[in-house]
Amino acid sequence: MSGAGLAWIVVEGFNILVLFYFVSLNAVYLVTSAYAFVALRRYARRLKTVEVEDLIKTAGAVPITLVAPAFNEAVSCVEAIRALLTLRYPEYEIFFVNDGSTDDTLARMVEAFEMVPTPLAPTARLRTAPVRQVLRSRIHPNLWLIDKENGGKADAQNAGLNYCRTPLYGGLDADSLLEPEALTRVVRAFLEDARTVAAGGIIRVVNGCTVQSGQVTDVRLPHSLLARFQVLEYLRAFLSGRMGWDALDAPLIISGAFGVFRRSVAVEAGGYDSTTVGEDMELTIRIHKHCRKAGIPYGVRFVPDPVSWTEVPESLQILGRQRDRWQRGLIESLWRHRDMLLNPRYGRVGLVAFPYFFFLEMLGPIIEGMGYLAFGTTVLAGRATFAYVAAFFAVAVVLGVALSIASVVLEELSF
Repeated sequence: MSGAGLAWIVVEGFNILVLFYFVSLNAVYLVTSAYAFVALRRYARRLKTVEVEDLIKTAGAVPITLVAPAFNEAVSCVEAIRALLTLRYPEYEIFFVNDGSTDDTLARMVEAFEMVPTPLAPTARLRTAPVRQVLRSRIHPNLWLIDKENGGKADAQNAGLNYCRTPLYGGLDADSLLEPEALTRVVRAFLEDARTVAAGGIIRVVNGCTVQSGQVTDVRLPHSLLARFQVLEYLRAFLSGRMGWDALDAPLIISGAFGVFRRSVAVEAGGYDSTTVGEDMELTIRIHKHCRKAGIPYGVRFVPDPVSWTEVPESLQILGRQRDRWQRGLIESLWRHRDMLLNPRYGRVGLVAFPYFFFLEMLGPIIEGMGYLAFGTTVLAGRATFAYVAAFFAVAVVLGVALSIASVVLEELSF
Protein backbone atom coordinates (compact mmCIF):
# COMPACT_ATOMS: atom_id res chain seq x y z
CA MET A 1 0.00 0.00 0.00
CA SER A 2 1.31 3.44 -0.94
CA GLY A 3 2.04 6.12 1.61
CA ALA A 4 -0.80 8.28 0.29
CA GLY A 5 -3.27 5.41 0.65
CA LEU A 6 -2.18 4.77 4.22
CA ALA A 7 -2.49 8.49 5.01
CA TRP A 8 -6.09 8.52 3.76
CA ILE A 9 -6.93 5.49 5.89
CA VAL A 10 -5.64 7.40 8.92
CA VAL A 11 -7.62 10.53 7.96
CA GLU A 12 -10.84 8.60 7.39
CA GLY A 13 -10.36 6.70 10.64
CA PHE A 14 -9.87 10.00 12.45
CA ASN A 15 -13.03 11.36 10.82
CA ILE A 16 -14.96 8.45 12.32
CA LEU A 17 -13.42 9.22 15.72
CA VAL A 18 -14.46 12.87 15.39
CA LEU A 19 -18.04 11.87 14.52
CA PHE A 20 -18.08 9.60 17.59
CA TYR A 21 -16.74 12.49 19.70
CA PHE A 22 -19.48 14.89 18.57
CA VAL A 23 -22.17 12.25 19.07
CA SER A 24 -20.88 11.53 22.59
CA LEU A 25 -20.55 15.21 23.48
CA ASN A 26 -24.05 16.12 22.32
CA ALA A 27 -25.50 12.99 23.91
CA VAL A 28 -24.16 14.14 27.28
CA TYR A 29 -25.52 17.64 26.63
CA LEU A 30 -28.90 16.09 25.79
CA VAL A 31 -28.95 14.05 29.00
CA THR A 32 -27.91 16.98 31.21
CA SER A 33 -30.46 19.23 29.45
CA ALA A 34 -33.21 16.71 30.16
CA TYR A 35 -32.23 16.47 33.81
CA ALA A 36 -31.91 20.26 33.97
CA PHE A 37 -35.41 20.73 32.54
CA VAL A 38 -36.97 18.55 35.24
CA ALA A 39 -34.85 20.11 38.00
CA LEU A 40 -35.53 23.69 36.89
CA ARG A 41 -39.28 23.12 36.70
CA ARG A 42 -39.22 21.59 40.18
CA TYR A 43 -37.11 24.48 41.48
CA ALA A 44 -39.41 27.09 39.94
CA ARG A 45 -42.42 25.45 41.60
CA ARG A 46 -40.65 25.51 44.97
CA LEU A 47 -39.95 29.22 44.55
CA LYS A 48 -43.68 29.85 44.21
CA THR A 49 -44.55 27.94 47.37
CA VAL A 50 -41.74 28.99 49.71
CA GLU A 51 -40.57 32.54 50.27
CA VAL A 52 -36.81 32.59 50.77
CA GLU A 53 -37.07 35.45 53.23
CA ASP A 54 -39.57 33.49 55.34
CA LEU A 55 -37.29 30.46 55.28
CA ILE A 56 -34.39 32.57 56.54
CA LYS A 57 -36.53 34.08 59.29
CA THR A 58 -37.60 30.61 60.39
CA ALA A 59 -34.23 28.84 60.12
CA GLY A 60 -32.09 31.86 60.92
CA ALA A 61 -29.74 33.74 58.63
CA VAL A 62 -26.37 32.01 58.45
CA PRO A 63 -23.66 34.70 58.72
CA ILE A 64 -21.49 34.90 55.63
CA THR A 65 -18.23 36.62 54.67
CA LEU A 66 -17.66 37.82 51.11
CA VAL A 67 -14.03 37.98 49.98
CA ALA A 68 -13.25 40.27 47.03
CA PRO A 69 -9.60 40.09 45.87
CA ALA A 70 -8.31 43.10 43.96
CA PHE A 71 -5.11 44.00 42.16
CA ASN A 72 -4.85 47.51 40.65
CA GLU A 73 -8.60 48.11 40.77
CA ALA A 74 -8.41 51.80 41.66
CA VAL A 75 -10.91 52.79 38.96
CA SER A 76 -13.72 50.48 40.06
CA CYS A 77 -13.01 49.29 43.62
CA VAL A 78 -15.03 51.92 45.49
CA GLU A 79 -18.16 51.49 43.37
CA ALA A 80 -17.86 47.70 43.51
CA ILE A 81 -17.73 47.70 47.31
CA ARG A 82 -20.59 50.20 47.56
CA ALA A 83 -22.66 47.79 45.49
CA LEU A 84 -21.81 44.89 47.84
CA LEU A 85 -22.85 47.02 50.82
CA THR A 86 -26.39 47.25 49.37
CA LEU A 87 -26.99 43.48 49.40
CA ARG A 88 -30.19 42.50 51.19
CA TYR A 89 -29.01 39.97 53.74
CA PRO A 90 -29.28 40.14 57.55
CA GLU A 91 -25.70 39.42 58.58
CA TYR A 92 -22.63 39.51 56.35
CA GLU A 93 -19.10 40.89 56.26
CA ILE A 94 -17.01 42.02 53.33
CA PHE A 95 -13.26 41.41 53.15
CA PHE A 96 -11.67 43.51 50.44
CA VAL A 97 -8.22 42.00 49.86
CA ASN A 98 -5.73 44.41 48.34
CA ASP A 99 -3.32 41.98 46.69
CA GLY A 100 -0.23 44.19 46.54
CA SER A 101 -1.71 46.77 44.15
CA THR A 102 0.80 49.18 42.64
CA ASP A 103 -1.77 51.90 41.88
CA ASP A 104 -3.80 53.87 44.45
CA THR A 105 -6.38 51.13 45.14
CA LEU A 106 -5.49 51.12 48.84
CA ALA A 107 -5.59 54.90 49.19
CA ARG A 108 -8.99 55.18 47.50
CA MET A 109 -10.51 52.50 49.71
CA VAL A 110 -9.10 54.08 52.88
CA GLU A 111 -10.39 57.51 51.91
CA ALA A 112 -13.83 56.45 50.67
CA PHE A 113 -14.70 54.22 53.62
CA GLU A 114 -12.63 55.77 56.41
CA MET A 115 -10.58 52.64 56.97
CA VAL A 116 -8.45 52.46 60.11
CA PRO A 117 -6.03 49.74 61.33
CA THR A 118 -7.89 47.26 63.55
CA PRO A 119 -6.63 44.11 65.27
CA LEU A 120 -8.19 40.91 63.89
CA ALA A 121 -7.03 37.46 64.90
CA PRO A 122 -6.80 34.85 62.12
CA THR A 123 -9.02 31.78 62.36
CA ALA A 124 -6.96 29.62 59.99
CA ARG A 125 -3.33 29.22 58.92
CA LEU A 126 -3.42 28.78 55.16
CA ARG A 127 -0.10 29.78 53.63
CA THR A 128 -0.22 33.19 51.89
CA ALA A 129 1.99 36.10 50.97
CA PRO A 130 2.64 38.31 54.04
CA VAL A 131 -0.27 40.43 55.29
CA ARG A 132 0.84 44.01 55.96
CA GLN A 133 -2.17 45.25 57.88
CA VAL A 134 -5.89 44.77 58.50
CA LEU A 135 -8.18 47.78 58.43
CA ARG A 136 -11.87 48.33 59.23
CA SER A 137 -14.33 50.95 58.06
CA ARG A 138 -15.55 53.48 60.59
CA ILE A 139 -18.80 54.03 58.68
CA HIS A 140 -19.50 50.41 57.66
CA PRO A 141 -18.51 48.07 60.53
CA ASN A 142 -19.01 45.00 58.32
CA LEU A 143 -16.37 46.18 55.82
CA TRP A 144 -12.76 45.07 56.30
CA LEU A 145 -9.64 45.58 54.21
CA ILE A 146 -6.75 43.12 54.17
CA ASP A 147 -3.63 44.70 52.73
CA LYS A 148 -1.07 42.11 51.67
CA GLU A 149 1.85 41.55 49.36
CA ASN A 150 1.03 40.31 45.87
CA GLY A 151 0.42 36.59 45.56
CA GLY A 152 -2.34 36.24 42.97
CA LYS A 153 -6.10 35.77 43.21
CA ALA A 154 -6.01 32.35 44.89
CA ASP A 155 -3.50 33.63 47.46
CA ALA A 156 -5.73 36.62 48.17
CA GLN A 157 -8.76 34.34 48.62
CA ASN A 158 -6.79 32.28 51.12
CA ALA A 159 -5.91 35.44 53.04
CA GLY A 160 -9.62 36.17 53.30
CA LEU A 161 -10.30 32.60 54.44
CA ASN A 162 -7.65 32.98 57.13
CA TYR A 163 -9.55 35.88 58.72
CA CYS A 164 -13.08 34.69 58.01
CA ARG A 165 -15.12 34.34 61.23
CA THR A 166 -18.46 33.21 59.83
CA PRO A 167 -19.73 29.67 59.02
CA LEU A 168 -20.07 30.51 55.32
CA TYR A 169 -17.52 32.07 53.01
CA GLY A 170 -18.25 33.59 49.61
CA GLY A 171 -15.65 34.05 46.89
CA LEU A 172 -16.19 36.44 44.01
CA ASP A 173 -14.35 38.46 41.41
CA ALA A 174 -13.60 42.10 42.13
CA ASP A 175 -15.74 43.19 39.15
CA SER A 176 -18.72 40.90 39.91
CA LEU A 177 -22.09 42.60 40.41
CA LEU A 178 -24.42 40.61 42.66
CA GLU A 179 -28.19 40.90 42.57
CA PRO A 180 -29.46 42.36 45.88
CA GLU A 181 -31.08 39.01 46.83
CA ALA A 182 -28.19 36.83 45.61
CA LEU A 183 -26.95 35.90 49.09
CA THR A 184 -30.45 35.17 50.35
CA ARG A 185 -31.07 32.76 47.48
CA VAL A 186 -27.76 30.93 47.50
CA VAL A 187 -27.85 30.42 51.28
CA ARG A 188 -31.16 28.61 50.81
CA ALA A 189 -29.18 25.59 49.59
CA PHE A 190 -27.45 25.41 52.99
CA LEU A 191 -30.69 25.86 54.94
CA GLU A 192 -32.64 23.21 53.03
CA ASP A 193 -29.89 20.60 53.23
CA ALA A 194 -27.42 20.61 56.10
CA ARG A 195 -25.04 18.45 54.04
CA THR A 196 -24.39 21.29 51.57
CA VAL A 197 -20.74 22.36 51.68
CA ALA A 198 -20.61 24.49 48.52
CA ALA A 199 -23.08 26.26 46.26
CA GLY A 200 -22.71 28.41 43.19
CA GLY A 201 -25.05 30.75 41.35
CA ILE A 202 -25.55 31.59 37.70
CA ILE A 203 -23.32 34.10 35.93
CA ARG A 204 -24.98 36.55 33.52
CA VAL A 205 -23.48 38.89 30.92
CA VAL A 206 -23.67 42.57 31.87
CA ASN A 207 -22.49 43.93 28.49
CA GLY A 208 -25.22 46.14 27.03
CA CYS A 209 -27.14 46.39 30.31
CA THR A 210 -27.71 49.60 32.25
CA VAL A 211 -25.93 49.69 35.61
CA GLN A 212 -26.69 52.28 38.27
CA SER A 213 -25.12 52.37 41.73
CA GLY A 214 -23.70 48.90 41.24
CA GLN A 215 -27.01 47.30 40.25
CA VAL A 216 -28.31 46.20 36.86
CA THR A 217 -31.46 48.27 36.26
CA ASP A 218 -32.16 47.44 32.61
CA VAL A 219 -31.26 44.12 30.99
CA ARG A 220 -30.34 44.32 27.31
CA LEU A 221 -28.41 42.21 24.83
CA PRO A 222 -24.84 43.36 24.07
CA HIS A 223 -24.24 45.34 20.90
CA SER A 224 -21.28 43.14 19.97
CA LEU A 225 -22.11 39.93 18.12
CA LEU A 226 -19.22 38.20 19.89
CA ALA A 227 -20.66 39.13 23.29
CA ARG A 228 -24.14 37.97 22.18
CA PHE A 229 -22.76 34.53 21.41
CA GLN A 230 -21.33 34.46 24.92
CA VAL A 231 -24.77 35.27 26.39
CA LEU A 232 -26.05 32.11 24.72
CA GLU A 233 -22.95 30.19 25.78
CA TYR A 234 -23.37 31.18 29.44
CA LEU A 235 -27.04 30.12 29.41
CA ARG A 236 -26.08 26.78 27.94
CA ALA A 237 -23.14 26.25 30.30
CA PHE A 238 -25.10 27.05 33.45
CA LEU A 239 -28.71 26.04 32.83
CA SER A 240 -28.17 22.99 30.61
CA GLY A 241 -24.75 22.10 31.97
CA ARG A 242 -24.34 22.86 35.66
CA MET A 243 -28.03 22.49 36.46
CA GLY A 244 -27.95 19.06 34.81
CA TRP A 245 -24.83 18.00 36.72
CA ASP A 246 -26.45 19.24 39.92
CA ALA A 247 -29.48 17.05 39.21
CA LEU A 248 -27.07 14.14 38.71
CA ASP A 249 -25.43 15.07 42.04
CA ALA A 250 -22.04 15.44 40.36
CA PRO A 251 -21.15 19.13 39.81
CA LEU A 252 -17.41 19.50 39.31
CA ILE A 253 -17.04 23.28 39.42
CA ILE A 254 -18.24 26.27 41.41
CA SER A 255 -17.51 29.44 39.47
CA GLY A 256 -14.94 31.76 40.99
CA ALA A 257 -17.15 34.69 40.00
CA PHE A 258 -19.68 33.72 42.68
CA GLY A 259 -19.46 30.72 44.95
CA VAL A 260 -20.28 30.09 48.62
CA PHE A 261 -18.53 27.47 50.75
CA ARG A 262 -18.78 26.12 54.27
CA ARG A 263 -15.69 27.77 55.69
CA SER A 264 -14.55 24.84 57.83
CA VAL A 265 -14.64 22.41 54.89
CA ALA A 266 -12.82 24.81 52.56
CA VAL A 267 -10.05 25.26 55.15
CA GLU A 268 -9.81 21.53 55.92
CA ALA A 269 -9.50 20.84 52.18
CA GLY A 270 -6.52 23.20 52.05
CA GLY A 271 -8.07 26.35 50.59
CA TYR A 272 -7.25 27.59 47.11
CA ASP A 273 -4.22 26.35 45.20
CA SER A 274 -2.19 29.37 44.10
CA THR A 275 -0.13 27.31 41.63
CA THR A 276 -3.00 26.82 39.17
CA VAL A 277 -4.94 29.28 37.02
CA GLY A 278 -8.13 27.27 37.61
CA GLU A 279 -8.29 27.63 41.38
CA ASP A 280 -12.11 27.61 41.50
CA MET A 281 -12.49 24.23 39.78
CA GLU A 282 -9.47 22.76 41.57
CA LEU A 283 -10.93 23.65 44.98
CA THR A 284 -14.32 22.16 44.08
CA ILE A 285 -12.69 18.89 43.00
CA ARG A 286 -10.56 18.82 46.15
CA ILE A 287 -13.64 19.35 48.33
CA HIS A 288 -15.25 16.32 46.65
CA LYS A 289 -12.11 14.31 47.33
CA HIS A 290 -11.73 15.52 50.92
CA CYS A 291 -15.34 14.77 51.88
CA ARG A 292 -15.25 11.33 50.24
CA LYS A 293 -11.99 10.35 51.93
CA ALA A 294 -13.12 11.67 55.32
CA GLY A 295 -16.52 10.00 55.04
CA ILE A 296 -18.33 13.34 55.40
CA PRO A 297 -21.91 13.39 54.05
CA TYR A 298 -21.90 16.34 51.71
CA GLY A 299 -23.49 18.06 48.74
CA VAL A 300 -22.16 20.50 46.15
CA ARG A 301 -25.04 22.47 44.70
CA PHE A 302 -25.84 24.77 41.79
CA VAL A 303 -28.59 27.31 42.46
CA PRO A 304 -30.00 28.78 39.22
CA ASP A 305 -31.32 32.13 40.37
CA PRO A 306 -28.70 33.88 42.57
CA VAL A 307 -27.33 36.09 39.82
CA SER A 308 -23.86 37.51 39.49
CA TRP A 309 -23.30 39.82 36.52
CA THR A 310 -19.94 39.95 34.76
CA GLU A 311 -18.47 41.67 31.73
CA VAL A 312 -17.38 39.39 28.88
CA PRO A 313 -14.68 40.10 26.27
CA GLU A 314 -15.74 41.88 23.08
CA SER A 315 -12.54 41.27 21.13
CA LEU A 316 -11.20 37.98 19.84
CA GLN A 317 -7.77 38.66 21.34
CA ILE A 318 -9.06 39.12 24.88
CA LEU A 319 -11.52 36.24 24.48
CA GLY A 320 -8.68 34.02 23.29
CA ARG A 321 -6.57 34.82 26.35
CA GLN A 322 -9.53 34.16 28.64
CA ARG A 323 -10.33 30.79 27.07
CA ASP A 324 -6.68 29.80 27.06
CA ARG A 325 -6.58 30.46 30.81
CA TRP A 326 -9.80 28.51 31.36
CA GLN A 327 -8.55 25.55 29.36
CA ARG A 328 -5.20 25.50 31.15
CA GLY A 329 -7.04 25.62 34.48
CA LEU A 330 -9.24 22.71 33.41
CA ILE A 331 -6.25 20.63 32.34
CA GLU A 332 -4.29 21.37 35.51
CA SER A 333 -7.22 20.57 37.80
CA LEU A 334 -8.14 17.31 36.09
CA TRP A 335 -4.56 16.11 35.76
CA ARG A 336 -3.72 16.79 39.40
CA HIS A 337 -6.68 14.70 40.50
CA ARG A 338 -6.51 12.05 37.78
CA ASP A 339 -6.67 9.35 40.46
CA MET A 340 -10.41 10.14 40.64
CA LEU A 341 -10.93 9.13 36.99
CA LEU A 342 -13.28 6.12 36.80
CA ASN A 343 -12.66 5.50 40.50
CA PRO A 344 -15.81 4.10 42.18
CA ARG A 345 -14.63 5.48 45.51
CA TYR A 346 -15.78 8.91 44.31
CA GLY A 347 -19.25 7.86 43.18
CA ARG A 348 -20.87 9.69 40.28
CA VAL A 349 -18.18 12.35 40.37
CA GLY A 350 -15.46 9.81 39.61
CA LEU A 351 -17.49 7.52 37.34
CA VAL A 352 -19.54 10.05 35.34
CA ALA A 353 -18.56 13.71 35.71
CA PHE A 354 -14.78 13.28 35.78
CA PRO A 355 -14.62 11.08 32.63
CA TYR A 356 -16.86 13.54 30.77
CA PHE A 357 -14.65 16.53 31.59
CA PHE A 358 -11.46 14.53 31.08
CA PHE A 359 -12.22 12.95 27.70
CA LEU A 360 -14.70 15.39 26.16
CA GLU A 361 -13.99 18.82 27.64
CA MET A 362 -10.24 18.61 28.26
CA LEU A 363 -9.39 16.93 24.95
CA GLY A 364 -12.23 18.63 23.08
CA PRO A 365 -10.34 21.60 21.57
CA ILE A 366 -7.67 19.29 20.13
CA ILE A 367 -10.15 16.80 18.69
CA GLU A 368 -12.47 19.49 17.32
CA GLY A 369 -9.66 21.55 15.79
CA MET A 370 -8.06 18.56 14.09
CA GLY A 371 -11.54 17.27 13.20
CA TYR A 372 -12.53 20.36 11.26
CA LEU A 373 -9.15 20.30 9.50
CA ALA A 374 -9.57 16.63 8.55
CA PHE A 375 -13.16 17.27 7.42
CA GLY A 376 -12.08 20.17 5.21
CA THR A 377 -9.24 18.11 3.73
CA THR A 378 -11.58 15.21 2.98
CA VAL A 379 -14.15 17.46 1.27
CA LEU A 380 -11.57 19.37 -0.80
CA ALA A 381 -9.99 16.10 -1.93
CA GLY A 382 -13.38 14.87 -3.15
CA ARG A 383 -13.33 11.81 -0.87
CA ALA A 384 -16.32 12.81 1.28
CA THR A 385 -19.63 11.08 0.62
CA PHE A 386 -22.92 12.92 0.97
CA ALA A 387 -23.84 10.71 3.93
CA TYR A 388 -20.61 11.62 5.73
CA VAL A 389 -21.02 15.37 5.11
CA ALA A 390 -24.64 15.26 6.28
CA ALA A 391 -23.73 13.28 9.40
CA PHE A 392 -20.86 15.62 10.25
CA PHE A 393 -23.04 18.72 9.77
CA ALA A 394 -25.83 17.19 11.85
CA VAL A 395 -23.75 16.23 14.88
CA ALA A 396 -21.26 19.14 14.77
CA VAL A 397 -23.63 22.00 13.96
CA VAL A 398 -27.35 21.18 14.02
CA LEU A 399 -27.37 19.37 17.35
CA GLY A 400 -25.22 22.06 18.93
CA VAL A 401 -27.54 24.83 17.73
CA ALA A 402 -30.61 22.89 18.90
CA LEU A 403 -29.16 22.40 22.37
CA SER A 404 -28.27 26.09 22.59
CA ILE A 405 -31.82 27.05 21.69
CA ALA A 406 -33.06 24.56 24.26
CA SER A 407 -31.08 26.45 26.92
CA VAL A 408 -32.97 29.65 26.11
CA VAL A 409 -36.25 27.72 26.24
CA LEU A 410 -35.24 26.31 29.63
CA GLU A 411 -34.81 29.77 31.03
CA GLU A 412 -38.05 31.08 29.58
CA LEU A 413 -40.04 28.13 30.92
CA SER A 414 -38.45 28.29 34.37
CA PHE A 415 -38.02 31.99 35.15
